[in-house]
Amino acid sequence: MADFFQHTQLSPQGKTLVFGSTVVDVVIKVPSLPATAQDVNILSQHHQLGGCAHNVAHILSLAHLPHQLCSPVGCGIYGEFVARALQEKNIPIFTRLADTANGCCYCLVEPSGERTFLSHHGAEYLFQREWFTQQVLEGADSIYICGLELEEETSPDLVAFLEEQCQLQIFFAPGPRIATISKDFLNRIFALSPILHLNEEEACSFTGTKSLQDALFQLHEKTGNDVIVTQGAEGASCIHQGKIHFVSGKKASVVNTIGAGDAHIGTIIAGLHLGMELPQALEVANAVSAAVVSVAGASLSYETFHQATSGYFQTKGL
Repeated sequence: MADFFQHTQLSPQGKTLVFGSTVVDVVIKVPSLPATAQDVNILSQHHQLGGCAHNVAHILSLAHLPHQLCSPVGCGIYGEFVARALQEKNIPIFTRLADTANGCCYCLVEPSGERTFLSHHGAEYLFQREWFTQQVLEGADSIYICGLELEEETSPDLVAFLEEQCQLQIFFAPGPRIATISKDFLNRIFALSPILHLNEEEACSFTGTKSLQDALFQLHEKTGNDVIVTQGAEGASCIHQGKIHFVSGKKASVVNTIGAGDAHIGTIIAGLHLGMELPQALEVANAVSAAVVSVAGASLSYETFHQATSGYFQTKGL
């Protein structure tokens, strides 16, 4: 297993390479999830820029931290939407695949704010090793991956690339797909000592435990590094330096939960780069994810982000 301590030296100048998707979120509000053969009238729908990688990169941008969005953009109507939206935000397009359509994510949002995703994968999850030049790697000290890209035909190249860059700290947020990723790929990534980010259901289901404490210790044993588990409105727990810490959540009026997990791990990456200990970064991340679920979109404005992080990033001299 990789040496834990070689992965934790992060600084405000270190660049994070953000791997994964930038897609069109087709947000569909429904009175309830439809049953088989049911005919349901939706309440509303709209399109917005989303995707795990985009959402994480957005948080790093709000925190003014160096990063690069490493998200291929495809063709087709969704590819054009993504390319246009990135250009409007002055975000460099990593690479375009002219012969592969970009995917999208259908986000079914219930009145409670809970979301269910129906994902159509495309160019945004396909990676080629030759794209990661010395120029891309220059100044990088960490990599974020969400795990969905580990289910595609280009997965072997991506895992091999991560192994080649074993000096970089990996932040791994696979979500519920952790159960479907190749065990070989998972074990190879775990051997790189990633900082793992899951929710409680995902952590307990993957480890086959009923106790969050047991899940944390099992996951820590697999990676030899910190593990973060979110617990919805209750807050989040982590195992850090061999001890479990619980940080309570912030009150929120839930509009929808799209992007809350992405914002949470994005804020943790930011906090660690700014010198915070993990429990402190967890407190800030809880505040930011509470702000995200309180707005209609997955992306916070600059003003809302800094209101949520007031007293942390600013008044603590970071």
